[in-house]
Amino acid sequence: MQGLSAAPPAAFLLLLPVLCLLSPLRPAGAAAPASGERELDAGSRLAAGAARVALQYLNFQSGSPAALRALGQLRKATVKSTPDSGHKYYLQFTAEDYQSGANAGSCLATVLYPRRAAPPVVTIKCSPTKDQTHLQEEDSRLYQTLRHQTKPITASNIPDSYGNIEPALEPIWALAVAGSSYIMWEKSREDLGYSMAQVKSAKQWIRKDEWIEFDYTVLLHELPTQEMISCHMRLTWLPAHPLRVKHFCASENQGLEDGSGSAAGTLQDRAVSF
Repeated sequence: MQGLSAAPPAAFLLLLPVLCLLSPLRPAGAAAPASGERELDAGSRLAAGAARVALQYLNFQSGSPAALRALGQLRKATVKSTPDSGHKYYLQFTAEDYQSGANAGSCLATVLYPRRAAPPVVTIKCSPTKDQTHLQEEDSRLYQTLRHQTKPITASNIPDSYGNIEPALEPIWALAVAGSSYIMWEKSREDLGYSMAQVKSAKQWIRKDEWIEFDYTVLLHELPTQEMISCHMRLTWLPAHPLRVKHFCASENQGLEDGSGSAAGTLQDRAVSF
């Protein structure tokens, strides 16, 4: 899998403005890090966690089940500590297609973990590897399939106990990953991260308007505690529009956690009682 340093000159030039923006990712031979800033090993758990958070933010913001990305290989990481803001990570890594594992380009990102209890502040830019028109067509095909359901889709245990996902359920899983990315980003802290483990249940609601709506119960794997967090999520989706998510999560130690969000800001949807 190619990293940024092995990318063709044209691809590098496309990312050059972002590279300048993320100036702490210095080329070899550059000056030593400024005071309060240090390089991290490529195997750093905290750096990899920050890269995953950046991709979770990107996956939610894109609102596209066809464009989901996962972390490939961390190439370079720097962290800077500021007295007022918190720890800020400067990251360079490769990405993979979430479903196929194919190369999905290189990314540059910054992730700031505020000192107060708040979601990470993320800036991320990735080089495209898929044609945007093709992605839009994939989303449109999925939308048309779900939009014309006369009987609501219901499903459970995706993937199954053997780790398999039936082809017909892959879009339902992808939508759940896109929506859960909001929850995982919102809950993440510098020493606490999440990955999607399983859709325990999924139920479609047939709406009279143009939006697609699902209720999900999902299991999130919390790291490094290894705890499984159960979250109920109501997701509404329309291609080329911000994804909308309402959720609450429960765990043995934490009880209930309520939240809602939209890629465009606060969720403006009808009230939901879980």
